Amino acid sequence: MNQRAITEIEPSPGHDGLSALLRPERLTEVVDIGANPIDGDPPYKQMMLQKLCRVTGFDPHPAAIAQLAKRKGPQETYLPYAVGDGGAHELNICRGIGFASLLQPDAKTLTHFPNFTELGRVIERIPQKTRRLDEVAEIAAIDLLKIDIQGGELAVFQHGRSKLAKAVAIQTEVSFVPLYENQPVFGDIDLELRGLGFVPHTFAAINRKMIAPMLGPDPATAINQLVEADVVYVRNFVDAEAMDSEQLKHLALIAHHCYGSFDLALNCIHHLATRKAIPPDGKNRYVDLLQTKRPKVAGPRL
Repeated sequence: MNQRAITEIEPSPGHDGLSALLRPERLTEVVDIGANPIDGDPPYKQMMLQKLCRVTGFDPHPAAIAQLAKRKGPQETYLPYAVGDGGAHELNICRGIGFASLLQPDAKTLTHFPNFTELGRVIERIPQKTRRLDEVAEIAAIDLLKIDIQGGELAVFQHGRSKLAKAVAIQTEVSFVPLYENQPVFGDIDLELRGLGFVPHTFAAINRKMIAPMLGPDPATAINQLVEADVVYVRNFVDAEAMDSEQLKHLALIAHHCYGSFDLALNCIHHLATRKAIPPDGKNRYVDLLQTKRPKVAGPRL
């Protein structure tokens, strides 16, 4: 397919108050790698509903890509690519659909969590020629990257540095206990993303599990053991001068709509107003917007 052009838009003032204030040059570009919808609504759902973003999603799992294609809207594109290091691998289809991975499940580790041995049992192996993120022509730009591919995240980052150079937010799954052989863990991901100019912002989800041999009536019950989490990284707002105004606008939209991070959105608006990229009363207009739309949110003192 040909590289998709980034379409400029004229935000409608009645469509979204924040978008009308910021007036970005284009829709926010979202890339979702491992877009299998088994975990519920994605963080960018509200942006999709308000037609503020465009989504390009990837998932090599045949069942997942079929479901995504069936329900997609006009601003969504889904492709059956395995994104990784560009090499040949096998997609391990497991009994539990959420365990599918280019990595081999670690049999010893799985025995330490109830039901994981069965859920992680490989039932099919599908050869895959992976594609480097930097070489995916269908991606014209990335503002928000959401990624959850069961241990393959680090390879995507390492082979996607050019595409990620202008991105402002990444939601990635990280592992504290590796469930797959040779799986990178949280520290590996953190070092890579910090090296790309990102800092941790918030946890979107935390996955705790019960350690075997303890077993209760519900084997999915968790006590304390951290296994995985979805961590949101954002481009370092301390160095806001390193971001151009369009980056700040998309970071504000993502922070506001995807994560309820109104403080981060206001920080971006502050810098935009200082640059005269938005009206000088932008900060007060945003606080008024918060108080109008979300009465329980106390407006910050400016």
